[in-house]
Amino acid sequence: MFKNLIVPIDGSDLSQKSLEKVKELAKADGAKVTLVYVSDPLPPIAYADSTMGVPFSDVAHKKVCESFAKKILAQSHEKIGAELLVHTMHVQNVNVFEGIIEAAKEAKGDVIVMASNKNTGLKGILLGSETHAVIVHSNLPVLVLG
Repeated sequence: MFKNLIVPIDGSDLSQKSLEKVKELAKADGAKVTLVYVSDPLPPIAYADSTMGVPFSDVAHKKVCESFAKKILAQSHEKIGAELLVHTMHVQNVNVFEGIIEAAKEAKGDVIVMASNKNTGLKGILLGSETHAVIVHSNLPVLVLG
C-alpha cells in the first residue's frame, strides 16, 4: 500500500515507542522508512543574568543541532533494525510542521506517520500540536499513531 513512510522523530519516549508500529507497517507493505528530525536553524539566546544576553553563534548552533540530529536518527534507525531500508534526514526549519512537510516532499514520501501525545480539551487548544499542524497543511495522508 505505502512505498515510503516519512517518520518524524524528536527523541522523545513517545516517538521512540511509535517506531515499533512503524516497523510493523513497513514490513507489511515492504516500504522504505525515511526518518526525519527537524531542528530550529535560529540559535537561542541564553541569559547569563537579567541584563545581558549571551548569543550562540550560528556556526556553533548548527554544529550542535547536527550532532544531536545524528544521535537521534542513529538511535531510531537502530530501533527499527537492519532488515528494513531506512533513510535519514535532518531538516532545519523554524516551524517543525513545515520541516516535516518539506522533508516529505524532498524524500517523495507517500504517507507521513506520526505519534500523537493525545492533547485534548483546553490543553489541546492552547498547546496545539505538530501532528495537528501537519494534518492541516500536508497534501499527503497522515497516519497518526496513538
